[in-house]
Amino acid sequence: MGSSQFKNFMRCEAAALAEIRGEYQREVTDALLVGSYIDAHFEGTLDVFNAQHKEIFKKDGELKVQYRQAEKMIQRAERSELFMQFMSGDKQVIMTGGIAGVPFKIKIDSYCADKCIVDLKCVRDFQLIWNSEKQQRQHFINYWGYDIQGAIYREIVRQNTGKTLPFYIAAVTKEAEPDLDVLWVPDDDLDSSLETVMNLVPRFQQIKEGKLTPQRCEHCGYCRFTKVLTAPRNYHEDCEVYEVE
Repeated sequence: MGSSQFKNFMRCEAAALAEIRGEYQREVTDALLVGSYIDAHFEGTLDVFNAQHKEIFKKDGELKVQYRQAEKMIQRAERSELFMQFMSGDKQVIMTGGIAGVPFKIKIDSYCADKCIVDLKCVRDFQLIWNSEKQQRQHFINYWGYDIQGAIYREIVRQNTGKTLPFYIAAVTKEAEPDLDVLWVPDDDLDSSLETVMNLVPRFQQIKEGKLTPQRCEHCGYCRFTKVLTAPRNYHEDCEVYEVE
């Protein structure tokens, strides 16, 4: 299992299993491709990426506007000495291990041996994001589960090296004038996130093995795609009621 698959199971068990079985595929959006474009640049594999994704080019061979913006984000990142210092480690380092008896595989964007683990992220901006399920605004690191990813990475690196290294997010925004930052995820946060992983991953593994029935979230694209109507509903079920004193 990888961190992305684990987070998919956290969002919707049914959708995650359907993806693994090839029964459902999430839409590949421009936002995802822009992130992959920037990842490929820092990996040194941009030529391969361009060859595999002709859709990012216009008919005249120029990059579409989203990917010209990606170039601007790259240029902004490369003007920052600190940002590039954190991105100067070994690229796409693969390590394997296990958590709660479940095999894990990770791929690190920038691994600075004996110093730190760095993951590159492209985000819309640095504003807090509203989480409708939890009814609160969250930092993008928590909203997108990057603290979970960091906990998995730190633990697998520890198993391979014997060292517990700090985890950083090197982030650049997709704004017209890109912003950037290097963010440290505190060890206490990673400890808590690792507990979450250890508690949930045995169930997720059993679902993968067909031993448990996955739960549906009833909100994601997969659940909408496979939704079966059985009877009319009272629309009041969808209304939130607030008491005013």
